[in-house]
Amino acid sequence: MVLTSQPTDLTTARTEEVAYADFHGGRAATGPLTWGQRAMWRAVVEFESTRHSFLNLRRTLAVSRRAGVDPARAVRALAALVGRHESLRTRVRPSDGELRQVAAAEGRLPVLVHTVPVAGADPDGQVAAGALAARFGDPRFDHAAEWPLRAAVVVVDGLVRQVVVVFSHSTVDFHATETVLRDLRMLLLRGAAPTPPGLQSLDVAERERQVERRRSDRAVAYWLRQFPTLGAGSFAEPVGAGLTPRYRRGALTSPAIHHAARLLAARHRTSSSTVLLAATAAALQAGGGPEVAGGAGGGSEAVGIFTMANNRFQPEYDTAISKLNQIGLCRVDLAGRPDFAELLRRARQASLDGYRHAYYDPLALAQGFADHGYDYGTALAPFCYLNDIRLPHDVPADVAGPDEPTLGTPGSFRWLEELDRFAWRCRIQVMDAPGAVELAVTADTVHLPPDRAERLLRDIEDRLVQAARSAAP
Repeated sequence: MVLTSQPTDLTTARTEEVAYADFHGGRAATGPLTWGQRAMWRAVVEFESTRHSFLNLRRTLAVSRRAGVDPARAVRALAALVGRHESLRTRVRPSDGELRQVAAAEGRLPVLVHTVPVAGADPDGQVAAGALAARFGDPRFDHAAEWPLRAAVVVVDGLVRQVVVVFSHSTVDFHATETVLRDLRMLLLRGAAPTPPGLQSLDVAERERQVERRRSDRAVAYWLRQFPTLGAGSFAEPVGAGLTPRYRRGALTSPAIHHAARLLAARHRTSSSTVLLAATAAALQAGGGPEVAGGAGGGSEAVGIFTMANNRFQPEYDTAISKLNQIGLCRVDLAGRPDFAELLRRARQASLDGYRHAYYDPLALAQGFADHGYDYGTALAPFCYLNDIRLPHDVPADVAGPDEPTLGTPGSFRWLEELDRFAWRCRIQVMDAPGAVELAVTADTVHLPPDRAERLLRDIEDRLVQAARSAAP
């Protein structure tokens, strides 16, 4: 990616230069992709554009003025970070007809040093950091040539106030980025990280090649048992000609969902992710509200929803810097029209089963699907993909009861990007928003027109609010 200066007006005008973080790590090595990398690569190849990437992970780290971090110290910290974590100096390249990950022992990471000339206009550098995160986060990575990390620092009155990092999802997942940011904070403030680094991407790939094979076999067997019971999927049939571009992304930002999900999670001693899974299953089973998806829910007794599992339950995986997350299959049983408490119990079991069997070799799963007459590349598209990408939060046990102002006001909906291609016909992302939860739907307008996509999200909101207001235990 080319780093260029792009001044606009007096409040955002800036001076920029590129510094280089010279890093020195350990080995130079090559190995196979991890299962998580393989699972992601189809999306990289088929659905990413050169202008915009939905797989880049943007993060900003605020630095207190009291820490006294100057640009040279920040660049040294970034060099130490990349030297510490092999995955951050690992690129993906073709070799003998297959993709391999290639780790470098040393190299140089370009770091954009962005100085805010008028400190009063942006005293803590937040405005500049947001602009840099968008600027660095939009373009697709050249995975064969670029390091899987882009970095910039925002300087106000001679001190670094923000560090902007954009990760390629080719080598890290959400969990790994949080570990890396904790290490970066320690390196900035103390000059060293107190613990040894965890497993790196090449280490994980080697474990998968050896000791994890039986786990993959069990997961593939689970998928082949469960998938045929899901039926055609909520979005199997076209309901119209669709729009151009074909895919639309919109978001519902809802304080009501935030408060209702927290209340229900505390009341039923479960997670807010399980609460959202249950509400989504109910909305899909009902067809997502009047005429959503052409009534494709069909009142079936089970709903198939695909979720993302972080796969951090294995020993030493909690600190691994790698791409470990994979898709899990949740079969939510709605037979007998359960009340919300019973639905939560079933959704929790479905999510546990899905997470337990979400660590597998994608090549083995694709072959298993083919052996049973399915094309793995297209078989999952008619189902909803529910991806909760919120950062983990503890739900206090004494969450207050339902409050009319927070539960009674519908969330605000807006349309976002238009896409030419996408892997799913309905993906719902769950994201943090200030005092709210944001549900973002990406809809294939041939199977889920925009108005019905919005109604699907509002039906999820309505069900959560109704359940939160209920006096049921």
